[in-house]
Amino acid sequence: MMATHDRHDTFDPISLEIYWSRLISIADEAATGLLRTAFSTIVRESNDFATVLMDRNGDSISENTGGIASFSCILPKTTKTFLERFPAETWQPGDCVITNDPWLATGHLPDFTAVSPIFHKGKLVGFAGSISHSPDVGGALWSADCRELFEEGIRIPPSRLFRAGKRNKDLVEVLLANVRLPRQVMGDLEAQVIANEVCARGVDEFLGDTGLPDLQGLGAALHQRADAAMRRAIAALPDGTWHSTLEADGFDEAITRIACAVTIKGETMHIDFAGSSKQVDRGINCVMNYTHAYSVYPVKCALDPFTPRNEGSYGAITVSAPEGSILNPRFPAACSARQLTGHLLAGAIYKALAPIMPDKIIAECGGAPTMRALFSGLDGAGDRFSQVLFASGGMGASPHRDGLPTTAFPTNVGAGSIEAYESVAPLVVWKKRLRADSGGAGRFRGGLGQEVEIEVRAPDEVRLSLLSDRRDHPAQGVLGGGAGGAAVIAFDDGTRPHPKSRTTVSPGTRVTLLYPGGGGYGDPATRDPEALAADIRDGYVSAAGATRDYGAKP
Repeated sequence: MMATHDRHDTFDPISLEIYWSRLISIADEAATGLLRTAFSTIVRESNDFATVLMDRNGDSISENTGGIASFSCILPKTTKTFLERFPAETWQPGDCVITNDPWLATGHLPDFTAVSPIFHKGKLVGFAGSISHSPDVGGALWSADCRELFEEGIRIPPSRLFRAGKRNKDLVEVLLANVRLPRQVMGDLEAQVIANEVCARGVDEFLGDTGLPDLQGLGAALHQRADAAMRRAIAALPDGTWHSTLEADGFDEAITRIACAVTIKGETMHIDFAGSSKQVDRGINCVMNYTHAYSVYPVKCALDPFTPRNEGSYGAITVSAPEGSILNPRFPAACSARQLTGHLLAGAIYKALAPIMPDKIIAECGGAPTMRALFSGLDGAGDRFSQVLFASGGMGASPHRDGLPTTAFPTNVGAGSIEAYESVAPLVVWKKRLRADSGGAGRFRGGLGQEVEIEVRAPDEVRLSLLSDRRDHPAQGVLGGGAGGAAVIAFDDGTRPHPKSRTTVSPGTRVTLLYPGGGGYGDPATRDPEALAADIRDGYVSAAGATRDYGAKP
């Protein structure tokens, strides 16, 4: 297939669809390269990464199918920052620029962004980018209880990891001297470089096959298509402003309050978080990049779920939050556990929009925010380990079906293999099972959370860092639906550690984590009796729970 298009209005619909699908496949190939070469289970097993193809302006054109949506939304912003620091004409083949600065990238230090240039016939035509969650960045592990950013780990400003194919040895030496797992950290970074190279080769081949001189005209056409789809969806809603508030556990006495106002005017939407909690001196602050990403992505899921995402998907949506608030903190606020706040935004936005689009939203999710447990110490051979348990609570129920059990949303990280988890750390998982009665009651039931029991088998004490919420504020139902089950974390002696702090765990100790369930949708009295009977038969709802929550006869 040959073409000579250089204007975005000259592509016929069939060619445009074919080109778009191929560009998505290039991003998917890059993701495969990252998965197959990464060292840590965070990438290989838990899917905490994304790959994005961008034009030479840094605007995203395509992203890998299964990547973290917030990463894909943020990566173009970071690339534009790189271009301010390193102008386009200074990039060379074999370059790779990285950063983990929370305010420039994804909102906390554990995520590294890596961007490489793409050349075709000697001309810069675009950029390949990847983000992955590093197994370690030094500092206080992945924690929520630090009081400022400098405690949370090493911060790398925009820097060249590779220049014309030559590694920046000084940068690597500084980075690896500050982390506990240098082999895994460097292995994952090099995997990101490889992913970018796979993407660049794919684009060079694509341009050669199609005869296109670069990606600009095609990118503009794809952006226009995505933008038009979103604007049509917004325009179908009534004009006006809708409000909601949502509360979460926050940190100790400082409860997190999210105030949300969604204003629709014609084909545009503005989401304003004025009135939300002020920033706090703990690591649950959510920088604006992350706030924006987890505001626009839930809207995309609800209003335009089928058009592939790119830069144009979010042009009709603007987001604001007061500077100094928990959703737009001032540097150097602690933000390592920013997901404990950012993941709440989907629920607040859907709650605001429920009156005007009840058929397109879901109830609050038990897995929003995610619950994480990070174990760190020395194994029997004296080698350092640092391992995160990736598991999820239940999704909120929808207008059409029960919520999915143990499924993350709005993030889409995976759980990974327990066998792989146990193989790299002195930990034994004794239980990992669905949690009965944890799904909120409703016409459609919330998704079930899960029960996980882990025993520490290290020869000495290990550090446990917990990042959790929903203990005192479980996921709420919508339109009459009930709340999901609350989070519980306990040791086998009955004591309960602080849900957002670090603690020391002795060998032989077992830790039980009860992951929250999702909220229900609609009045529980309207649930199909056959569906309730099936829930009881399958053990998802106990007989006592059916009587308590649904009014079923004992």
